[in-house]
Amino acid sequence: MKKPSKFRNVVKVIDGIRFPSKAEANRYSELRMLELGKQIRDLKRQVTFALYGKNGSPICRYRADFTYWEGDKYVVEDKKGYETPEFKIKANLFRDNYPDFDFRVVK
Repeated sequence: MKKPSKFRNVVKVIDGIRFPSKAEANRYSELRMLELGKQIRDLKRQVTFALYGKNGSPICRYRADFTYWEGDKYVVEDKKGYETPEFKIKANLFRDNYPDFDFRVVK
């Protein structure tokens, strides 16, 4: 018998893309509809950003679920059912490193 995943997520495939959870797959579908309706543009998945400390030394990397342009705002979005302590640290580092980006956590 297969062991359930740590957060009980269920893998889902949409448009031939494998998503780690139904929630993320559903959010992708919503964003694709917004892109087709020209409300957002340049939708991308799994974009990686380097995160640096105050002295400029690299600390770690953060991979966003989605990025896109909404008007003149660059949006970086993560779909979360549960925010881990690691995610909270990376989210704060991201906000410090990229203050001009609109960082969103969608629950």
